[in-house]
Amino acid sequence: MSGDVQSVLGMDSIQDVAERHLCAGCGVCAFLEPAAIHMVDDLDRGRRPVVEKKHESGLGLQACPGLRLDQPPAPAGADSALRPGWGNVLAVWEGHSSDPEIRLAGSSGGAATALALWSIEDAKMDGVVHIRAQPSQPVLNETTFSSDRDALLAATGSRYSPASPGDGLQSLVDAPKGGIFIGKPCDVAGASAAAKLVPNLEESLKLTVAIFCAGAPSTNATLDYIAQLGGPVPKELQALRYRGHGWPGMFRAAGHDGASVVRTYAESWGVIQAKRPWRCRICPDHTGELADISVGDPWYREPGEGEAGSSLIVARTERGRQAVEAAMAAGFLDCKPVPHDLLPASQPGLLTVRASVFGRLLAMSLQGIPTPSFRGFSLFRLWLTKLSLRRKLGSIFGTIPRLRRWGIHQPREVQSGRVQSSSQEGKSTHRTP
Repeated sequence: MSGDVQSVLGMDSIQDVAERHLCAGCGVCAFLEPAAIHMVDDLDRGRRPVVEKKHESGLGLQACPGLRLDQPPAPAGADSALRPGWGNVLAVWEGHSSDPEIRLAGSSGGAATALALWSIEDAKMDGVVHIRAQPSQPVLNETTFSSDRDALLAATGSRYSPASPGDGLQSLVDAPKGGIFIGKPCDVAGASAAAKLVPNLEESLKLTVAIFCAGAPSTNATLDYIAQLGGPVPKELQALRYRGHGWPGMFRAAGHDGASVVRTYAESWGVIQAKRPWRCRICPDHTGELADISVGDPWYREPGEGEAGSSLIVARTERGRQAVEAAMAAGFLDCKPVPHDLLPASQPGLLTVRASVFGRLLAMSLQGIPTPSFRGFSLFRLWLTKLSLRRKLGSIFGTIPRLRRWGIHQPREVQSGRVQSSSQEGKSTHRTP
């Protein structure tokens, strides 16, 4: 990121980004500056960096997707009609993993896991940086580097809780044959920016895969929901799945005593999504526009009863297109090409959400709150053409009281909380120095 953008935002440290509610929680800054930054679980906000300013070099700021996102240039063959609202689209498929066990376990057909398995077994890469549930406390996530099918299978299923896979990028730097990176759109944006700063990473990062994302609810959003359902208390929680084992699958929280609470995906998401961090609410990219490949649900149709699931797979780059085609040819993916307009049909409300971002950013500016730089996403154009007058005004004047109510107008220190597990008691709180 250029120095002029930093000065306009008034940010000279990753700590400023976190405290001013702009952190996306990707963890890339911790990879770039391990001596100065480490990630913690702020149970109300998400994965957040703790910074020792005296050791900070500024590399983290240069790659921070919370501060800046630039839509990539259009490659040859990109769909020009979709680009303003959906980014670069070279090809779209609907399909699923050819492995029945992976397909069933995945939230929507297991396509991302299938691509990961292809990269290891057929493309002969060293492994995959992605996330999985923490074994000792499954409401939390941890970054992992998987190099075989069993490890990938154990990490299947969407995780609607904070994660910072960017803090594991060193595993790719250390991988002689490289590997792939799977994460949310902001995670991929951060990893791609870091690759431009670290030559060894650029060489080792063979492919990026982004999962469609509507925001990452806080850890407390999940804990509060489990409590509302009368489910296991945190220290008794043994397993937690947000969905999967069928499409879209069920929310299931199980205790060590075998008892569990179960709700549909729609019921659970309808509750926990209300507690998404502010940065998620001003995000212009929910479908992974900066990735080589993005994967999400084909919501243009209703899931069939008992359906194992399918994925909508979007090639954003030529490298991504070649990877999908290679995985299909090698028998890891079972897919068919579909019309490009199934992408907007599968995310019917997303253009409205994206168009509202311009108004929300304007409201922040009117309140003197630092705003990130989003270039190339056609936000003003979409605000002007896709929203009614009422929604235009609401995106600005409805946002202003929310900024006050949610405390976005003032800095907030990162607070590290420890979720009790069956093997630990108590709670610790850490504030940034």
